[in-house]
Amino acid sequence: MHASQVRSAGLGLALGSAFAFGGSGVAAKPLIEAGLDPLHVVWLRVAGSALIMLPVAWRHRDLVLRRPALLVGFGLLAVAGVQACYFAAISRIPVGVALLIEYLAPALVLGWVRFVQRRPVTRAAAVGVVLAVAGLACVVEVWAGVGFDAIGLLLALAAACCQVGYFVLSDQGGDGDDAADPLGVIAYGLLIGAAVLTLVARPWGMDFSLLGGSADMGGTQVPAALLLGWIVLIATVLAYVTGVVSVRRLSPQVAGVVACLEAVIATVLAWVLLGEHLSAPQIFGGAVVLVGAFIAQSQAPKAASGPVAGGGLAEGPPEHGERAVADGELSAPHAGP
Repeated sequence: MHASQVRSAGLGLALGSAFAFGGSGVAAKPLIEAGLDPLHVVWLRVAGSALIMLPVAWRHRDLVLRRPALLVGFGLLAVAGVQACYFAAISRIPVGVALLIEYLAPALVLGWVRFVQRRPVTRAAAVGVVLAVAGLACVVEVWAGVGFDAIGLLLALAAACCQVGYFVLSDQGGDGDDAADPLGVIAYGLLIGAAVLTLVARPWGMDFSLLGGSADMGGTQVPAALLLGWIVLIATVLAYVTGVVSVRRLSPQVAGVVACLEAVIATVLAWVLLGEHLSAPQIFGGAVVLVGAFIAQSQAPKAASGPVAGGGLAEGPPEHGERAVADGELSAPHAGP
């Protein structure tokens, strides 16, 4: 296959992954409004996906001994943390707003690089952070006294922080002699996330009869089981796998930029299917957030003039983490909500 064909296929997969991830909130919100607790919806999503990915986990069972810290961190942050915080957020604020706030993650990654790893960042990347924060101010309409639920906003911001952990862990685990296969990391991340969420969500208290009924999606009654099937098969398993394959065919930076379209897709789907209309300033602010995230994510940090400070998450040789950050490879397959 020619390079252009590989790239075209990679772009198609990245777009498919963005669409799949973007539809998770639209499918989950009707279930939450029908009476399911947000944590229970997250547990159903992660546990169902973990069950499907069991064969992959068995194939990569050596990762349990080789990279235990990476797997635990991925399961806690990229799976349990992101999903729980995001689903809890959309139970209180619009889907599009929650996802736009989560897309502050690329800007927050720059904060990790600058203040934790103590590496200088490019001026353009700093501009991207400022744009993202300014756009967020428009999305939440700060001039109106923050019209959205404050707890919902904080939960969405927590999802963004967990997303930062995903980017950092993916960067540290994807290269070198002790590299971890991305599919294996995803499979074990789902298994660990499911185990953690089982303790937190306590699904034995869930009203499973709700899954046999229907949920209202913008005035249309949709079978709850169909919505759950979409969340598990499309918005989780398919989304993760296509995201991983797209990163292999593209550079991590390009795949990460395409993933920014997830916010646009989620907002449009929420508008069409759930009737969640955003004002003109909010739409403008969302566009600014995406532009800022694009700039922050695509600008590589400057090369370090001295040793990197401790506190990194790499288990392999330190030089790998330093090289990857210097190359701008902080956007790996999206963890998505």
